[in-house]
Amino acid sequence: MTSPTLTTLLLLLAAYLLGSLSGSLLLGRLRGVDIRQHGSGNAGGTNALRTQGWKFALGTVLVDVGKGVLAVWLAQRFGGGEAWLPYAAAAAAILGHVYPVFHGFRGGKGAGTLVGALLVAWPVSVAVLIGAWLLVLTATGYVGLSTILAGAVLVPFALLTDAPLPRLVFAAGVALFLAYTHRSNLARLRAGTESRFERVRIWARLFRGRA
Repeated sequence: MTSPTLTTLLLLLAAYLLGSLSGSLLLGRLRGVDIRQHGSGNAGGTNALRTQGWKFALGTVLVDVGKGVLAVWLAQRFGGGEAWLPYAAAAAAILGHVYPVFHGFRGGKGAGTLVGALLVAWPVSVAVLIGAWLLVLTATGYVGLSTILAGAVLVPFALLTDAPLPRLVFAAGVALFLAYTHRSNLARLRAGTESRFERVRIWARLFRGRA
């Protein structure tokens, strides 16, 4: 019989290895392209959309979200009811996505895998996360800034809903980690060189229309 400690370690290792299966890099191999050689050099959905098109980006997002779902589901199913373990597995999967062992430790920024993990570990937060992301994106057109602020919203949401300690710690850790993985976006924002999706800035067009 496997000891609880060994089971926990195996689940966290599995979560990390699942996270290391980068959607854009796996699909890129089928296409003969390394997405890290194009656009921003990031292996995430946004760069996939900009450089490879919506079908490639959709496949990337489905893989990245799916591995977050599976990592947390395995922790819930086989983790013996430990309340903290699904969040630890989510963190391990996100780390795997950002630092994938199968791809030279150069991956994406973690947002898609986070959404997948939250769908299982904290489903109601996904609506808050995506709502905040869409609000900032349609106001500013900046994807990176939208992701950072959407992650930050998880902290007050956890506090307002009296979240248990593991969930609150996870929310705070995710907020900080997303800010870290998007540090290049923040630097470009300060320099005024960050790419912007003008087409999605519906609030700017609306207010200009009323002026």
